[in-house]
Amino acid sequence: MRLVVRIGGSVVASPINTELISEYADLIRTVKDQGHEVAVVVGGGALAREFIKIAKNLGLDMPAQDEIAISCSRLFAQLFLKKLGEIGCSKVATTLDDAANCLYEGKVMVMGGLKPGITTDTVAALVAERVNADLLVKGTDQDGVYNTDPRTNPHAVKLDELSFDHFSKIFEGSVHKAGIHQIIDPEAIKVLKRHRVKLIVVNGFKPKNILAAVRGEKVGTVIR
Repeated sequence: MRLVVRIGGSVVASPINTELISEYADLIRTVKDQGHEVAVVVGGGALAREFIKIAKNLGLDMPAQDEIAISCSRLFAQLFLKKLGEIGCSKVATTLDDAANCLYEGKVMVMGGLKPGITTDTVAALVAERVNADLLVKGTDQDGVYNTDPRTNPHAVKLDELSFDHFSKIFEGSVHKAGIHQIIDPEAIKVLKRHRVKLIVVNGFKPKNILAAVRGEKVGTVIR
């Protein structure tokens, strides 16, 4: 299987959780040892949002704020890549061609942001499209996709499976903003729908959920 793992910044970087980063590195090694091809996209989390705020206070425009956030996400990607060791590529991928070439070399690809105007969710979707991935798994700060925001509605219901069309109707926002924080960016859904890449959203605080998704076990929310 060719797999893209999207590790939310809300999981490993808000605050920075070195123990969880290490657990993910071990998990990726396990998945790789099982014969799967793996690409990892890491978000910048609270650190990125803090620097976006600083950039905004300095009067910088949205593209400049995005560039700052991308730098933060690439720092986390570099940390993760170094932790992976020899199974990872020699550097953090900064283009889709870099990502594809890394996988074709038989290494684990690690990436942060790509360019202003798109989130790391969309980066993960574009990578999945570029390398013809079989599955994209996102580890987030929720157990899956809910019919309403579970952080504000105690009666929110988790959805086990839904279509891309239905999923797009759940979003509160549809326009990119630097530091956007949703279960997954709507632009990413458009890319995944276009290429019919299955998405599974799981609780990222439990890395074993990624492995369960790869094995086809019932976990999180499946979108296809």
